[in-house]
Amino acid sequence: MTREIIIHSLDHARAALAAASALNLPVTLASAPGAASQAGPAWFKAVIDEAKAAHPEVAVTAILDCGDEPGAVMAALRTGLTQLRSSCAETVREKLAAMGAEFIPAAIATLDLLDAREPEAACRVFLAGR
Repeated sequence: MTREIIIHSLDHARAALAAASALNLPVTLASAPGAASQAGPAWFKAVIDEAKAAHPEVAVTAILDCGDEPGAVMAALRTGLTQLRSSCAETVREKLAAMGAEFIPAAIATLDLLDAREPEAACRVFLAGR
């Protein structure tokens, strides 16, 4: 079963990686819907890179949601992000895939850290349920 943790900040990413490290598990981090247009691909990449630097032993998959904006997908590709979500028309997605975008389907199970008071504890419980 595919599980992912939706992050909204560097603290969330750090908490998720700390939990994954403690459990010796890989982790999938995803942005909030439309984050590419709100915070930008460079912000998301910087958050992921900084969190990974603190836990290089954790295998991380990072997925940026680009909403319905092809320009956001292209910006993500320019920053080196290839694992993306997009609600663009299928014909547009095919063209973007030819440029290197890999569109990842929504996960079956997600943990959104938006309102988590103790993100690392929430991540540990979520990841341990694998």
